[in-house]
Parts: sequence; C-alpha cells; structure tokens
Amino acid sequence: MPDELLERIDEFSEDHGYTGRSEVFREAARTLLGEFEDRKLEDRELLGVVTALFNYETASVEERTMHLRHEHEGLVASNFHSHVGDAFCTELFVPEGQLDEVSAFVGKIRATKDTLTVDYSVTPVDGFEPTFEGA
Repeated sequence: MPDELLERIDEFSEDHGYTGRSEVFREAARTLLGEFEDRKLEDRELLGVVTALFNYETASVEERTMHLRHEHEGLVASNFHSHVGDAFCTELFVPEGQLDEVSAFVGKIRATKDTLTVDYSVTPVDGFEPTFEGA
C-alpha cells in the first residue's frame, strides 16, 4: 500500500477517534462487503449511477474505463466524461441491470489502477406506480 495512502488512513483514524488502522480497515471492509448485500435488491431491475475520479495526467484510466464501458455495453446505458478543475477528470456511468451485474461492474471500476475515488448508488426501477396521470 502506498505510504501516502497509509498516512491518510492514519490521519483519518486520529481525526475520527479510531484506535488505529486496523479499526479503520475493519469498518471499511464491512462497509464494502455490505454494499451489495441488500437482499431487497436481488432479482430486481436496478438503475445505478457510478462516478470515477482520476487525475487528468493519467490517460490510461480513461482508456481502461472506456474498455470496461464497451465490455459491459449491455449493462451501461450511458456514460459521460467531464473535466473537474485543472487536474482531474470524472467518468459517470449509468448501468441498468441486476444486482450481480452492477456489483461486478463497480468492482472492475474500483480495481482500475490509478482511479482516485469511485462512488455509486443504485435504485430499483421495477414496481413503481405512476403518481399522476399525464394530460
């Protein structure tokens, strides 16, 4: 693990009252493992939003995310690239599919070397009742 990341974890631990790295890693692991374990989402059609942030100078991240977008073209309904400030880029993906498919896609984005952060949310899109009748 890079020294810079370990320093950030140590600082986070101290700032937030953790007893040390191990406690931070345990909580992070529980959170990560629990993200897609919501049984209420299984066997449902989901709409997701996945954002990945990376340094502008690291063009290989953009290339790898493009390959993942094509590899999962049946899942990714849309994606959007944007520049953020002077040093960063973000890729926003909109996957539509089952929990296991969305989870696998998010995992691959997270595993992309040099990606700085990955955030996501999912929402079930089946079973909605119209709230009003259109004119």
